[in-house]
Amino acid sequence: MNMSKVSYITEEGLKKLREELAHLESVERPNISKQIAEARDKGDLSENAEYDAAKEAQGMLEMKIAKLKETIAGSRIIDESKLDTSKVQIMNKVKIKNLKNNAVMTYTLVSESEADLKAGKLSISTPIAKGLLGHKVGDKVDIQVPSGIIPFEILEIAL
Repeated sequence: MNMSKVSYITEEGLKKLREELAHLESVERPNISKQIAEARDKGDLSENAEYDAAKEAQGMLEMKIAKLKETIAGSRIIDESKLDTSKVQIMNKVKIKNLKNNAVMTYTLVSESEADLKAGKLSISTPIAKGLLGHKVGDKVDIQVPSGIIPFEILEIAL
């Protein structure tokens, strides 16, 4: 078994993961067990679509629970007081300018589990985030994205 990868996360992010896990274990798991029992009570399992669906849902749920547990186990809380803004790193808010079309965007770089593009939270594992890491304000960075290479300029780094 490979070591689960470490992901850096805020305290709030970890709390959300733990709450989701608790919900899956204390609410979803008993619900599915109940569905399986009810489907089983209906008799012939060989052509019981409800039973098959419930068993499949159970399998998916158990995989989700295992994955969440692994994520939580590999999570390290970021000490936000130790973050600095001299160069781009996780938890920084980065304002960048696309030098092709002059669009200015601001993203906060977060762990994969906290990513939410609508909220401007960009996963640290995306090509753009990886391309920005370690660079300073004023740096121009060429970043390979699915549609080609885009030149960005880092305008500002904040917390």
